[in-house]
Amino acid sequence: MFIRSTPEAVLEFVMDIERYQEIDEKIRPVLWSRREGHLTEFAFRPRLAGLLGPKVVSQERLTPGRRVDIQLAPAPHNRLARALTHYEASFECVPVAGGTEVIRSERFRVNRGFRWLLEPFLKRTMPGLVREELRLAKRKLEESQPAAG
Repeated sequence: MFIRSTPEAVLEFVMDIERYQEIDEKIRPVLWSRREGHLTEFAFRPRLAGLLGPKVVSQERLTPGRRVDIQLAPAPHNRLARALTHYEASFECVPVAGGTEVIRSERFRVNRGFRWLLEPFLKRTMPGLVREELRLAKRKLEESQPAAG
């Protein structure tokens, strides 16, 4: 998705999880967050299709000017989430004339015993949720950030 903003502004918005939760209903409410340099760690109760899941702790790692990679935090966190699925996501930013091309990905590898239950639900709901997330991010960034030069 094209956003009239700099890659740095887009990535900073993603790393500021308190602000980002305003446009991503899947991670509201954020229970706590902490940021040290290029790493943000945060806990939330995932919400999909109105259902509130168990607490999850995620980590975002910034590669300045290029991307943010997201994954489940390591043990002892996320025992239940890890029993169900492996999760990774990213925001990749490519500078283009007048702004930034943002490539958003989310990947779930559902463990075999739960595929029949979770995969159809994720395939049905996630594409629309991610499209809406990007649409809202675009609007928020373009309203509040100076255009890329």
